[in-house]
Amino acid sequence: MPIYTVERTILELDQSFNDGGHIIYVNGTNRDAKTELGKLMHDFACREPDDMYYDILAKKARYFKKDEEGVAYMCKALEDMRNEARDEVREENALRMLADGLPIDKVAEYVGLPEERVRELANSKSA
Repeated sequence: MPIYTVERTILELDQSFNDGGHIIYVNGTNRDAKTELGKLMHDFACREPDDMYYDILAKKARYFKKDEEGVAYMCKALEDMRNEARDEVREENALRMLADGLPIDKVAEYVGLPEERVRELANSKSA
């Protein structure tokens, strides 16, 4: 099916949970060009902007894939995401080392974080 709608249920009571949340899954493999949703799924998976159905998506994809400014923007965004993920891992490792009783200066040296940041992590852990 192109779309699956999921509602939460209290199994023991066989009643809807009614928390206001609704989950809709879109089947990305549905690329039937006879439907608007199929065309959209095609465009989301499309590598070449010139092969897309929707001009607005093609225009943005062309900008981020072909235009020098757009490519630079995407490269910067991906680099920022990579750095953020790396810092999160460093902080998780620092917290584990602190929990094992390693001194702040050694933790900073081993994980590559400034001592001040490790000190902040140590203080937040004890708060």
